[in-house]
Amino acid sequence: MARSAFETITAAMDAPLVVVTTAVDDERAGCLVGFHAQSSIEPERYCLWLSKANHTYRVALRATHMCIHFLTDTDLPLAELFGTQTGDNVDKFAGLEVAIGEGGVPIVAGCAHRLVVRRVALLDENGDHVCISTEPVSSS
Repeated sequence: MARSAFETITAAMDAPLVVVTTAVDDERAGCLVGFHAQSSIEPERYCLWLSKANHTYRVALRATHMCIHFLTDTDLPLAELFGTQTGDNVDKFAGLEVAIGEGGVPIVAGCAHRLVVRRVALLDENGDHVCISTEPVSSS
């Protein structure tokens, strides 16, 4: 398939963005994610694709849990914060009300729709993103 046809099809999908947070030891990370989807009904599974160029990817490789924050129209400032800054240089959690969930995962209190997940598997096909398959642990 021609690359331009692929780009045309994927651009038409208009998937919603989410903020994914994770932590290991004392290192917290979070980023804006456009590639994510439910991947199984039984057992329940949800997949995330993280950019290998991202600080959150490097932390997620060592973490057991993540929190997926499903954004609404009122969450634009949160999307901008996690999508335009790098955790390599900025503490994205500074000034935010953050709770700690299972596995030490940071949960942004101001985001009402959340899913805490545990990593089940990782798939790296040598692309610029890696797929992390997860199972839900809790939701709100």
